[in-house]
Amino acid sequence: MRGPRPLAAMTDYSEEQRNELEALESIYPDSFTVLSEKPTTFTITVTSEAGENDENVQTTLKFTYREKYPDETPLYEIVSQENLEDNDVTGIINLLEQQAEENLGMVMIFTLVSAVQEKLNEIVDQIKTRREEEKKQKEREAEEEEKQRFHGTPVTIENFLNWKAKFDAELLEIKRKKMKEEEQAGKNKLSGKQLFEMDHNLDTSDIQFLEEAGNSVEVDESLFQEMDDLELEDEEDDPDYNPVNLDSD
Repeated sequence: MRGPRPLAAMTDYSEEQRNELEALESIYPDSFTVLSEKPTTFTITVTSEAGENDENVQTTLKFTYREKYPDETPLYEIVSQENLEDNDVTGIINLLEQQAEENLGMVMIFTLVSAVQEKLNEIVDQIKTRREEEKKQKEREAEEEEKQRFHGTPVTIENFLNWKAKFDAELLEIKRKKMKEEEQAGKNKLSGKQLFEMDHNLDTSDIQFLEEAGNSVEVDESLFQEMDDLELEDEEDDPDYNPVNLDSD
Protein backbone atom coordinates (compact mmCIF):
# COMPACT_ATOMS: atom_id res chain seq x y z
CA MET A 1 0.00 0.00 0.00
CA ARG A 2 1.34 3.39 -0.95
CA GLY A 3 1.57 6.10 1.75
CA PRO A 4 -0.08 9.56 1.66
CA ARG A 5 0.93 11.90 -1.15
CA PRO A 6 3.12 14.99 -0.51
CA LEU A 7 1.14 18.23 -0.31
CA ALA A 8 2.70 19.47 -3.57
CA ALA A 9 1.05 16.65 -5.47
CA MET A 10 -2.51 17.26 -4.24
CA THR A 11 -3.51 18.96 -7.50
CA ASP A 12 -2.78 15.88 -9.60
CA TYR A 13 -6.01 13.97 -8.77
CA SER A 14 -7.99 15.12 -11.77
CA GLU A 15 -5.14 14.32 -14.14
CA GLU A 16 -4.69 10.85 -12.70
CA GLN A 17 -8.40 10.24 -13.00
CA ARG A 18 -8.43 11.46 -16.61
CA ASN A 19 -5.48 9.26 -17.56
CA GLU A 20 -7.13 6.25 -16.00
CA LEU A 21 -10.37 6.89 -17.90
CA GLU A 22 -8.47 6.93 -21.20
CA ALA A 23 -6.75 3.65 -20.31
CA LEU A 24 -10.01 2.01 -19.30
CA GLU A 25 -11.70 3.06 -22.52
CA SER A 26 -8.95 1.42 -24.55
CA ILE A 27 -8.97 -1.76 -22.42
CA TYR A 28 -12.77 -2.17 -22.40
CA PRO A 29 -13.94 -0.58 -25.66
CA ASP A 30 -17.21 -2.55 -25.82
CA SER A 31 -18.19 -2.47 -22.16
CA PHE A 32 -16.99 0.91 -20.88
CA THR A 33 -19.55 3.73 -20.71
CA VAL A 34 -19.16 7.22 -19.18
CA LEU A 35 -22.34 8.37 -17.46
CA SER A 36 -21.25 11.78 -16.18
CA GLU A 37 -18.16 14.00 -15.77
CA LYS A 38 -18.95 15.83 -12.54
CA PRO A 39 -18.60 13.71 -10.62
CA THR A 40 -16.93 11.28 -12.97
CA THR A 41 -19.17 8.23 -13.17
CA PHE A 42 -18.90 5.27 -15.53
CA THR A 43 -19.87 1.63 -15.90
CA ILE A 44 -17.95 -1.45 -16.96
CA THR A 45 -19.69 -4.70 -17.84
CA VAL A 46 -17.75 -7.79 -16.77
CA THR A 47 -18.49 -11.21 -18.29
CA SER A 48 -17.07 -14.53 -17.27
CA GLU A 49 -15.47 -17.00 -19.61
CA ALA A 50 -17.93 -19.38 -21.26
CA GLY A 51 -18.82 -22.33 -19.10
CA GLU A 52 -20.70 -25.52 -19.85
CA ASN A 53 -23.08 -25.19 -22.83
CA ASP A 54 -21.57 -21.72 -23.46
CA GLU A 55 -23.24 -20.47 -20.30
CA ASN A 56 -21.70 -17.48 -18.53
CA VAL A 57 -22.38 -15.02 -15.74
CA GLN A 58 -22.25 -11.27 -16.04
CA THR A 59 -22.40 -8.12 -13.98
CA THR A 60 -22.26 -4.40 -14.67
CA LEU A 61 -20.21 -2.36 -12.20
CA LYS A 62 -20.78 1.34 -11.63
CA PHE A 63 -17.85 3.48 -10.35
CA THR A 64 -17.77 7.09 -9.20
CA TYR A 65 -14.56 8.98 -8.47
CA ARG A 66 -14.37 10.81 -5.21
CA GLU A 67 -12.58 14.14 -5.22
CA LYS A 68 -9.32 12.76 -3.84
CA TYR A 69 -9.31 9.44 -5.69
CA PRO A 70 -7.06 7.42 -5.70
CA ASP A 71 -6.19 8.49 -2.16
CA GLU A 72 -9.86 7.80 -1.47
CA THR A 73 -11.63 4.67 -2.56
CA PRO A 74 -14.09 5.09 -5.42
CA LEU A 75 -17.78 4.54 -4.93
CA TYR A 76 -18.96 1.27 -6.50
CA GLU A 77 -22.14 -0.73 -6.90
CA ILE A 78 -23.62 -3.51 -9.01
CA VAL A 79 -26.32 -2.09 -11.29
CA SER A 80 -27.22 -5.31 -13.12
CA GLN A 81 -26.31 -8.98 -13.24
CA GLU A 82 -27.16 -12.21 -15.07
CA ASN A 83 -27.20 -15.75 -13.67
CA LEU A 84 -25.88 -14.69 -10.27
CA GLU A 85 -27.32 -15.79 -6.95
CA ASP A 86 -27.80 -13.30 -4.10
CA ASN A 87 -24.84 -14.74 -2.24
CA ASP A 88 -22.69 -14.27 -5.37
CA VAL A 89 -23.62 -10.58 -5.51
CA THR A 90 -22.76 -10.18 -1.85
CA GLY A 91 -19.44 -11.91 -2.44
CA ILE A 92 -18.55 -9.52 -5.27
CA ILE A 93 -19.32 -6.44 -3.14
CA ASN A 94 -17.12 -7.81 -0.36
CA LEU A 95 -14.36 -8.48 -2.86
CA LEU A 96 -14.50 -4.91 -4.21
CA GLU A 97 -14.28 -3.53 -0.70
CA GLN A 98 -11.26 -5.66 0.11
CA GLN A 99 -9.43 -4.84 -3.12
CA ALA A 100 -10.14 -1.11 -2.79
CA GLU A 101 -8.63 -0.99 0.68
CA GLU A 102 -5.56 -2.94 -0.40
CA ASN A 103 -4.91 -0.65 -3.39
CA LEU A 104 -5.63 2.68 -1.72
CA GLY A 105 -3.35 5.45 -3.08
CA MET A 106 -3.07 3.89 -6.58
CA VAL A 107 -5.43 3.98 -9.53
CA MET A 108 -7.30 0.76 -9.01
CA ILE A 109 -10.29 0.34 -11.36
CA PHE A 110 -8.48 -2.13 -13.62
CA THR A 111 -7.42 -4.13 -10.53
CA LEU A 112 -10.97 -4.16 -9.18
CA VAL A 113 -12.48 -5.23 -12.50
CA SER A 114 -9.86 -7.97 -12.93
CA ALA A 115 -10.67 -9.32 -9.47
CA VAL A 116 -14.37 -9.41 -10.34
CA GLN A 117 -13.58 -11.10 -13.65
CA GLU A 118 -11.72 -13.86 -11.81
CA LYS A 119 -14.56 -14.19 -9.33
CA LEU A 120 -17.09 -14.66 -12.12
CA ASN A 121 -14.97 -17.41 -13.66
CA GLU A 122 -14.92 -19.15 -10.29
CA ILE A 123 -18.70 -18.87 -10.08
CA VAL A 124 -19.08 -20.49 -13.51
CA ASP A 125 -16.88 -23.36 -12.38
CA GLN A 126 -18.95 -23.69 -9.21
CA ILE A 127 -22.15 -23.83 -11.26
CA LYS A 128 -20.66 -26.60 -13.38
CA THR A 129 -19.53 -28.53 -10.29
CA ARG A 130 -22.92 -28.05 -8.61
CA ARG A 131 -24.77 -29.37 -11.64
CA GLU A 132 -22.48 -32.37 -11.88
CA GLU A 133 -23.14 -33.12 -8.22
CA GLU A 134 -26.88 -32.77 -8.74
CA LYS A 135 -26.69 -35.15 -11.70
CA LYS A 136 -24.73 -37.70 -9.65
CA GLN A 137 -27.19 -37.33 -6.78
CA LYS A 138 -30.12 -38.05 -9.09
CA GLU A 139 -28.31 -41.09 -10.46
CA ARG A 140 -27.67 -42.36 -6.93
CA GLU A 141 -31.32 -41.83 -6.01
CA ALA A 142 -32.43 -43.68 -9.15
CA GLU A 143 -30.11 -46.59 -8.32
CA GLU A 144 -31.38 -46.71 -4.75
CA GLU A 145 -34.97 -46.70 -5.96
CA GLU A 146 -34.19 -49.53 -8.35
CA LYS A 147 -32.62 -51.53 -5.51
CA GLN A 148 -35.72 -50.97 -3.40
CA ARG A 149 -37.93 -52.31 -6.18
CA PHE A 150 -35.68 -55.33 -6.65
CA HIS A 151 -35.14 -56.27 -3.01
CA GLY A 152 -38.44 -55.01 -1.66
CA THR A 153 -39.10 -53.26 1.60
CA PRO A 154 -37.95 -55.02 4.79
CA VAL A 155 -40.95 -56.29 6.74
CA THR A 156 -41.50 -54.74 10.15
CA ILE A 157 -44.43 -55.02 12.52
CA GLU A 158 -45.51 -51.51 11.66
CA ASN A 159 -45.49 -51.81 7.87
CA PHE A 160 -47.03 -55.32 8.09
CA LEU A 161 -49.96 -54.00 10.13
CA ASN A 162 -50.40 -51.15 7.66
CA TRP A 163 -50.40 -53.62 4.77
CA LYS A 164 -52.82 -55.94 6.61
CA ALA A 165 -55.28 -53.12 7.25
CA LYS A 166 -55.18 -52.09 3.61
CA PHE A 167 -55.56 -55.70 2.45
CA ASP A 168 -58.56 -56.30 4.73
CA ALA A 169 -60.23 -53.13 3.48
CA GLU A 170 -59.74 -54.17 -0.15
CA LEU A 171 -61.04 -57.69 0.58
CA LEU A 172 -64.14 -56.30 2.31
CA GLU A 173 -64.84 -54.09 -0.68
CA ILE A 174 -64.57 -57.08 -3.03
CA LYS A 175 -67.05 -59.06 -0.88
CA ARG A 176 -69.50 -56.15 -0.88
CA LYS A 177 -69.35 -55.89 -4.67
CA LYS A 178 -69.86 -59.64 -5.03
CA MET A 179 -72.87 -59.62 -2.70
CA LYS A 180 -74.35 -56.71 -4.60
CA GLU A 181 -73.88 -58.54 -7.91
CA GLU A 182 -75.50 -61.70 -6.50
CA GLU A 183 -78.41 -59.68 -5.15
CA GLN A 184 -78.87 -58.04 -8.53
CA ALA A 185 -78.68 -61.40 -10.26
CA GLY A 186 -81.41 -62.72 -7.92
CA LYS A 187 -83.70 -59.87 -8.89
CA ASN A 188 -83.21 -60.66 -12.57
CA LYS A 189 -83.97 -64.42 -12.14
CA LEU A 190 -87.24 -65.53 -13.89
CA SER A 191 -90.08 -67.06 -11.84
CA GLY A 192 -91.84 -70.36 -12.75
CA LYS A 193 -94.81 -68.47 -14.15
CA GLN A 194 -92.55 -66.34 -16.32
CA LEU A 195 -90.80 -69.47 -17.64
CA PHE A 196 -94.22 -71.08 -18.42
CA GLU A 197 -95.41 -68.00 -20.24
CA MET A 198 -92.17 -67.97 -22.18
CA ASP A 199 -92.71 -71.63 -23.28
CA HIS A 200 -96.34 -70.88 -24.21
CA ASN A 201 -95.19 -67.99 -26.28
CA LEU A 202 -92.78 -70.31 -28.07
CA ASP A 203 -95.67 -72.68 -28.94
CA THR A 204 -97.75 -69.79 -30.13
CA SER A 205 -94.92 -68.56 -32.27
CA ASP A 206 -94.64 -71.99 -33.95
CA ILE A 207 -98.37 -71.98 -34.77
CA GLN A 208 -98.17 -68.45 -36.01
CA PHE A 209 -95.28 -69.45 -38.25
CA LEU A 210 -97.34 -72.24 -39.85
CA GLU A 211 -100.31 -69.95 -40.33
CA GLU A 212 -98.18 -67.31 -41.96
CA ALA A 213 -96.61 -69.93 -44.23
CA GLY A 214 -100.08 -70.83 -45.65
CA ASN A 215 -100.00 -72.77 -48.93
CA SER A 216 -96.31 -72.31 -49.21
CA VAL A 217 -95.70 -75.27 -46.83
CA GLU A 218 -94.41 -78.19 -48.93
CA VAL A 219 -95.23 -81.82 -48.08
CA ASP A 220 -92.96 -84.64 -49.10
CA GLU A 221 -95.39 -87.14 -50.82
CA SER A 222 -92.77 -89.84 -50.85
CA LEU A 223 -93.48 -90.39 -47.22
CA PHE A 224 -96.91 -91.77 -48.19
CA GLN A 225 -95.93 -93.88 -51.25
CA GLU A 226 -95.79 -97.11 -49.28
CA MET A 227 -99.13 -96.58 -47.55
CA ASP A 228 -101.06 -98.61 -50.17
CA ASP A 229 -98.79 -101.59 -49.75
CA LEU A 230 -99.55 -101.94 -46.09
CA GLU A 231 -101.90 -104.92 -45.27
CA LEU A 232 -104.39 -103.92 -42.66
CA GLU A 233 -106.31 -106.91 -41.15
CA ASP A 234 -110.02 -106.61 -40.78
CA GLU A 235 -111.16 -107.07 -37.24
CA GLU A 236 -113.84 -109.57 -38.36
CA ASP A 237 -111.24 -111.82 -39.98
CA ASP A 238 -109.41 -112.07 -36.71
CA PRO A 239 -110.10 -115.50 -35.15
CA ASP A 240 -109.75 -114.03 -31.72
CA TYR A 241 -112.27 -111.29 -32.43
CA ASN A 242 -115.28 -111.58 -30.08
CA PRO A 243 -117.86 -108.79 -30.01
CA VAL A 244 -119.21 -110.07 -26.68
CA ASN A 245 -116.03 -109.20 -24.99
CA LEU A 246 -116.48 -105.64 -26.20
CA ASP A 247 -119.94 -105.47 -24.66
CA SER A 248 -118.69 -106.81 -21.36
CA ASP A 249 -116.33 -103.94 -21.18
